[in-house]
Amino acid sequence: MTSQTVTASPETAPTGRSALPGLVGNTPLLRIAEPFTPTGRGFWAKLEGFNPGGIKDRTALHMVERARARGELRPGGRVIESTSGTLGLGLALAGLVYGHPVTLVTDPGLERSLTRLLTAHGAEVDVVSEPHPAGGWQQARRDRVRLLLARHPGSWCPDQYHNPDNVSAYTPLALELASSLGHIDVLVCSVGTGGHSAGISRVLRQLYPELTVVGVDTVGSTIFGQPARPRLMRGLGSSIHPSNVAYEHFSEVHWVAPAEAVWTCRRLAASHYATGGWSVGAVALVAGWFARTRPAEARVVAVFPDGPQRYLDTVYHDDYCAAHGLLDAPPAAEPETVDRQDEKEATRWTRCAHVTDPLGRHDDEEGESR
Repeated sequence: MTSQTVTASPETAPTGRSALPGLVGNTPLLRIAEPFTPTGRGFWAKLEGFNPGGIKDRTALHMVERARARGELRPGGRVIESTSGTLGLGLALAGLVYGHPVTLVTDPGLERSLTRLLTAHGAEVDVVSEPHPAGGWQQARRDRVRLLLARHPGSWCPDQYHNPDNVSAYTPLALELASSLGHIDVLVCSVGTGGHSAGISRVLRQLYPELTVVGVDTVGSTIFGQPARPRLMRGLGSSIHPSNVAYEHFSEVHWVAPAEAVWTCRRLAASHYATGGWSVGAVALVAGWFARTRPAEARVVAVFPDGPQRYLDTVYHDDYCAAHGLLDAPPAAEPETVDRQDEKEATRWTRCAHVTDPLGRHDDEEGESR
């Protein structure tokens, strides 16, 4: 890994809000090895938690900038969006940079600490009280967004689930990986809106045609054809089907349960001083398996989307984890394997090497997903 320091003179250095975008990107890579892999093996983790708010700082700034350039978002217009947390931090940042008030629609599952942080950054937080009978909390939040857009003339919704700018925002991240590592064999990403997995893989598949792209989802998520269930993990998974998910890019999908993610998060913290939330634990679990089972020379890369701050009362809180049965035992050494995404309901770490869009929207021009 290489790094570069650029020193700006006082006359040319950006100041105030104009300097904030410079804090986003060029995040570090960390080599993760024992105890997740044997000696001599390991994987690289892209630590997106080193951005001010996490990985979605990238997409929030990009979506707002592009909407302003197209005239969809006028100066001073209100930004209104549904979020489970990390995008909210990014939109609060973008609102400060570009001068837009921000309203974030969330649900009672949002950590109180994050709500306080969002309001400290100037965002207005609107909490829905009841889940949608079919689409759960996500659809309830999206319905509230539509209501608020009608109440605020000139407002704009990024619609992260379906906005192609959410995908293109991650081209710089893909290029950072390619520049730092030179070659990549396996890319492991969590999947929620589908933005960063689609954006990074789109670039890296052009550079490395034999790339294996692995999606990591949570049990209870519908993205890859599983039945919708109440979900404890936030930041990955969905109760709707975002159109930004690039099903045709994925070589396989893994579903991970909350206890498995918690165990992995805590081992990461104790062994590598690397901390993050549910997505980080789930992705690290899967990336470690690939690093153990692929040839020793294979270069495996995992994207860690955030840091630990919002998870101190959940993932890293013993009472919370004990109350939810998340401290029982370490995960299995390998996943259960199914042939079809809908073969059985995943309740533990499970993988499927045949990925399709459960709604049939994305036809792979190459045939079946690789």
